[in-house]
Amino acid sequence: MSNLIDLHEDLARVVLVGPDLGDVLGEITRVARKATPGVDAASITLIRGEKAYTAAHDGQMALDADEMQHERGYGPCLDAGLAGQVMLVEDMATEQRWPDYTRAVTAHGIGSSLSVPLPFQSTSIGALNCYARRPHAFGEDDRTLSEEIASWIALAVAHADSGARTGEELANLKIAMKSRAVIDQAKGILMERFKITEDMAFTLLAQASQSNNIKLRDIAAELVTTGLLRSAAEPAFPSPVGSRAR
Repeated sequence: MSNLIDLHEDLARVVLVGPDLGDVLGEITRVARKATPGVDAASITLIRGEKAYTAAHDGQMALDADEMQHERGYGPCLDAGLAGQVMLVEDMATEQRWPDYTRAVTAHGIGSSLSVPLPFQSTSIGALNCYARRPHAFGEDDRTLSEEIASWIALAVAHADSGARTGEELANLKIAMKSRAVIDQAKGILMERFKITEDMAFTLLAQASQSNNIKLRDIAAELVTTGLLRSAAEPAFPSPVGSRAR
């Protein structure tokens, strides 16, 4: 409990008095790295409209991993920000959701990662990313701490934007909200169709996105509109008892 209180005090001191958003986010990444055991590097990804970028990082490992995802257009930090869903990679060497990306970061010595969405007005504006050299570096306590930090990051962004939000920024927020909504709809369709969990549904969307080199949001929109998941084989998930093929 005392660690959480100390964390809140550190974050409040940074968020409420920081004059510049870039400086504030840079300081928050340093707080995150220090507060979360096992973290070797941390970063903050922000999504503005359809563009994602690393707004702050503490440790070159984090920047390298983020840039590998930006180049590909997918990966745990991007997907956490787009879908508003926590993305935990316990072991990069065996992770199957983003095989091309995980092969690349494994070669750079990254063993595991935790990406937590930044909540803002019923949507997500990016993600807090924690990287570790060893596999299985993150547990429930780390997730709880990261979610606390993510909420403060969102507060810092909102604080910086208040009174200075342009028409372009409002348009970006609307795009983010629409993207989140259509991805949630698509996950719901797959969960009902295949009787699978939310994580499994997201994995199907991510795999279809990567295999067709199409943005996750567009794959989701196509599924919602047509009912079809592009180039997706029937998933090898256990069928519910008593179900029959249609």
